[in-house]
Amino acid sequence: MQKISFVIPCYHSAQTVGNVVRDIVDTVLVRSEFQYEIILVNDNPPDDTWRVICEICRNNPHIHGICFTKNFGQHAALMAGYRKVTGDIVVSLDDDGQNPPQEMFKLIDALNEKTDLVYAKYIQKKCSPFRNFGSKVNDWMVQWLLNKPKELYLASYYAAKRFIIDEMVKCENPFPYIDGLALRSTSEYINVDIVHKERAAGNSGYSFAKLMGLWMNGLTSFSVKPLRIATFSGFCISLFGLVLAMIIIIQKLILKDAVSAGWPSIMTVVLILDGAIMIMLGLVGEYVGRIYVTMNKSPQYVIKDEANPIDTE
Repeated sequence: MQKISFVIPCYHSAQTVGNVVRDIVDTVLVRSEFQYEIILVNDNPPDDTWRVICEICRNNPHIHGICFTKNFGQHAALMAGYRKVTGDIVVSLDDDGQNPPQEMFKLIDALNEKTDLVYAKYIQKKCSPFRNFGSKVNDWMVQWLLNKPKELYLASYYAAKRFIIDEMVKCENPFPYIDGLALRSTSEYINVDIVHKERAAGNSGYSFAKLMGLWMNGLTSFSVKPLRIATFSGFCISLFGLVLAMIIIIQKLILKDAVSAGWPSIMTVVLILDGAIMIMLGLVGEYVGRIYVTMNKSPQYVIKDEANPIDTE
């Protein structure tokens, strides 16, 4: 009998997580060949989500809760849950009810000898324009940095074989990026079409600042391409400056006093060059800063409390 482990990051989900858990349990019990466990990771939102999680755990021994000391982010919450799983198959989904648990076996049944990772692909995505924009930027970034196939859609709702998860949790970087960890662990992945629901309550926990942080994690965690682009851009700008200087010198030699010193044009070029230099230095500084934070052994997350803890011994 196989065991399915469900990992759900929870943030501002006091009104929705109970229904999500109930749908999971009702769906799993239809298939008697599977056991289950549910791990709810409270990312320390300023509401009573943890109280709700504790009540859920109290009523079902298969449900376990983890509470962070502060908000570490969705990807850190997933990593915390992954380190607790005991199942053969791991399913990740959101806490807002948009990923219908009733569709889980479409993902799980697609796992086979040739498929290690199955992502949901929404037939009609029902998110705000802001979230859709963020998803498109993330998709473009992963495609560029990690050579993700263009046709592969990366969703927060997916099923993975246990060995993929075991490989992902080896990462101790304080800036985990789940999509990158998953795609570097296997090349055997597919999409399966599922229904996407309207958000049951509340708003997305991703602000613009959090999306920027997620994108920076993706940019700096798995590739040096941004640094190479900075180097190439610097070379191109320097070459442009050299060509421009030669043109000015030739014009001055030929036309002499007819050519003005052009103070405004000089200042414009200087500002462009200084701006490019600052961007490149900022990018290098981002890499160096993250190396410094990693060397200081900053934690991915800190667990404050657990409800119905899993015995992993």
